[in-house]
Amino acid sequence: MSRTVRPRFDILVVGGGPAGMAAATRAGEHGQKVGIIDDNATLGGQIWRGESEAGSAASRWGERLRSSGAMVLCGRVFHQPEPRILLAENDDGLQELHYEKLILATGARERFLPFPGWTLPNVMGAGGLQAMVKCGLPVRGKRVVVAGTGPLLLAVAAYLRKHGAEIPIISEQASWMSLARFSVMLFAQPSKIVQGLQLKRQLAGTRFCAKSWPVAASGRATVETVTISRSRRMETIPCDYLACGFHLVPNIELPLLLGCQIHDGCVKVDDFQRTTVADIFCAGEPTGIGGVELALVEGEVAGLAAAGRIAEASSLFGKRERLRRFARSLDRTFRLRSELRSLSLPETIVCRCEDVRYSRLREHSGWRAAKLQTRCGMGPCQARICGPATQFLFRWNPDSVRPPIFPVRVESMAGVAGDANLELCETTGGR
Repeated sequence: MSRTVRPRFDILVVGGGPAGMAAATRAGEHGQKVGIIDDNATLGGQIWRGESEAGSAASRWGERLRSSGAMVLCGRVFHQPEPRILLAENDDGLQELHYEKLILATGARERFLPFPGWTLPNVMGAGGLQAMVKCGLPVRGKRVVVAGTGPLLLAVAAYLRKHGAEIPIISEQASWMSLARFSVMLFAQPSKIVQGLQLKRQLAGTRFCAKSWPVAASGRATVETVTISRSRRMETIPCDYLACGFHLVPNIELPLLLGCQIHDGCVKVDDFQRTTVADIFCAGEPTGIGGVELALVEGEVAGLAAAGRIAEASSLFGKRERLRRFARSLDRTFRLRSELRSLSLPETIVCRCEDVRYSRLREHSGWRAAKLQTRCGMGPCQARICGPATQFLFRWNPDSVRPPIFPVRVESMAGVAGDANLELCETTGGR
């Protein structure tokens, strides 16, 4: 496959969620030639997908982005063949993207923890189920148990209920004490209080249980029941879906590939969102899970700083710090409890791509040994599911990221086969 698309930008933004949209908008508004690329045809990320109401934040930023003159591209970035060039793949072929400055806004994904039955059909991520409903999956009259941890659970439950689903229970692993302390923090964020009251009204009558988590799902062809631990008592609940997610994990694979320094699982940045690599900035969830408001402000700072508007970027520091305090409280509140490490049985599958069970993994002392001996993390998802799970279960840390960071077509790999720097991973996605 030939590299037929070779756009050049002053500033390239990777990721089309709120942070990426804000970064591209602010840079474009100051005369920069800006490109923004995302693997979805429409921008907004998971948080704003399908949100187009006039006057909404998604609508306002969408209008500003269009007015800024930024070029919107659809594709999935998978490799850097040389400095200031990224390769992306889409349905039309290979894109070779040239840039002077780069802003990474790669977002986050749900964290999944293995437990007996978690691989059954209709057991899925909370955000994943929400996305499927947005794309047309009917849930009216379906019983959906929502379980895990984090504010996403409430938002998903409210959305599903709005679309006709029955929510028997919302199971939150954080304790009532932690949630109470978090509620006090909300008084410093009036917009969060408003959101919380709206969710409370939308979920009126829905049972909410703290210090509670799923221990097993069962069923024949699909999930039929889920067993929930509630203060050491077990309750089995019939359901058609189990929407489960244990907060979020930053997407740091591309920053790692580009050589950006990582600290505590997040991309390290300075006051202007600059990473440790020259002319590469990072904004949003890869720098720490903090919600859409923080992602927007960080995106603005990154876009302004990349465009050389240092004074304007500096004016946002105070607002960003207030939102970061909230983010730190979020992290403390929804930190995973140690009891969740004991959910897996010896036969529980941990790596779904390669069918690697818990009993095989616990024999090893680290990620690399487990990967070499069991192929854990070497399937199509490239450790995006099992990597965070084993990090929590065994305190392992993946020690490297190699291109392609996403599965790509064989034709795309052939297009870069002459690149001496390309290290092929064992799975190219050409299955």
